[in-house]
Amino acid sequence: MDSGNRLGDIEITDPHAMRALAHPVRLAILDRLQRHGPATATQLAPHVGATPSVTSWHLRHLAGFGLVRDAEAGADRRQRRWEAAARGFRFGARQDEEGRSAARALSREMFVRYGDLPSRWVAEVEPNLDPLWQGAAGLANTRVVVSAEELAAIQDGIERVLAPYVTREPAERPAGSRGVRLMRYVLPEQDDEQAGGTR
Repeated sequence: MDSGNRLGDIEITDPHAMRALAHPVRLAILDRLQRHGPATATQLAPHVGATPSVTSWHLRHLAGFGLVRDAEAGADRRQRRWEAAARGFRFGARQDEEGRSAARALSREMFVRYGDLPSRWVAEVEPNLDPLWQGAAGLANTRVVVSAEELAAIQDGIERVLAPYVTREPAERPAGSRGVRLMRYVLPEQDDEQAGGTR
């Protein structure tokens, strides 16, 4: 795993690590730690749908793949605190069946976890936003016809724009900042849909 990319994400290439993360409780743990910072298994448990002992087991499993690590001790030094190893993660399939299968398993679990996030946002968050934030929010569904190399360049360009905002320290954020979820699905279509090249 390598966290040397522009956004500081952990790069997951090991199929075993992908399969380890392809679990609802583990994804919930990692999401919670990335969003709210260090916590103990007991603090995480009510938010991830598991008991403290089960949460602790999942944390150790994630730590075995370098996805979480020990955080600085809190006020109660008897309790082990955990933190995410990076702000985010990305994964790609190796060119063998084991890698492709593991990447599909993790993709499926992520779609299950985050698939209803937009509709929940519309129902629970958007009605309470002030007009400035409502105007800044948005949804787009853009289709392009590109080569694999051009798609990689698009992805790189998006990351280049995002990187300064993702990696800046909390003290550098302007007043009135809040967390914003930028969901990016990059879904190449089937070859038969691309055959025309102009649709």
